[in-house]
Amino acid sequence: MTPTHNEPLFNQIRFIMVEPSHPGNVGAAARAIKTMGFNQLCLVNPKLPTIITHDQAIAMASGATDVLENTRIFNTLEQALAPVSLAFALTARPRYIGPPPKTIRQSALISAQHVLEHPSAEIAIVLGTERTGLENSAINQCQYVSYIPANPNYSSLNVAQALQLAAWELRHALLEAQDTRLELRTPGKQLETDLPATQAHIHEFLVHWEQALIEIDFLDPKHPKKLRLRMQQLFTRSQLTQSEVAMLRGVCTAMIKTARKIATTTADPAPSPVISSTDR
Repeated sequence: MTPTHNEPLFNQIRFIMVEPSHPGNVGAAARAIKTMGFNQLCLVNPKLPTIITHDQAIAMASGATDVLENTRIFNTLEQALAPVSLAFALTARPRYIGPPPKTIRQSALISAQHVLEHPSAEIAIVLGTERTGLENSAINQCQYVSYIPANPNYSSLNVAQALQLAAWELRHALLEAQDTRLELRTPGKQLETDLPATQAHIHEFLVHWEQALIEIDFLDPKHPKKLRLRMQQLFTRSQLTQSEVAMLRGVCTAMIKTARKIATTTADPAPSPVISSTDR
């Protein structure tokens, strides 16, 4: 079974390659996702500006040139994740601090459930560079770390191979979800404010939140230590809805207004009353 216009679930998954350097891997990635019924390939800051038109990319795509030609290129991961509400960082390296880890199969099941509950939501699988994988700053923009439980003595996979496995697991989970969709869905219209917040919503909120913490002297911008990182992980992991983000931004606005009001009152104390000569 392949996705159709009446089955848009497959169109809600994007595969993001961060700073790819080998055109052949990009072409192989396009082929990998097309064989599994997907079509969204995104590149972040590729080493070669013309990487998708390179001869090696076209050769390795092996017929998936439509996916290759429609590949979107972004300057930053933040831009590539902007419309996404659930992102998985595909990495083999353990992290002491970071999003909760899930196997690639668990990640696929979570993804399928997410798009069933939120029909307009977008999901991203994020892969790192061929040599070093994903940086911590990229991983911390995702809700989960996803890993392939390969041979612990030799777990290194080519980036296109890893993407192929991720695409297969997602395909399997989505096909299973479509079979049970009618049983899982309940009648009724979902309010727009109850939709999951996108990464763009979360980023804007975090900027506002940091400003509020600075205003109340909770965060020292010159010495933030790991507070920014921990706050980012807390709110990213919470998978907030749009209404929850709006509520929290209202809290930020109130914190800032109150802090500035107190600062103004402290800086400009009320003048002493003037005592007239008749009162002496």
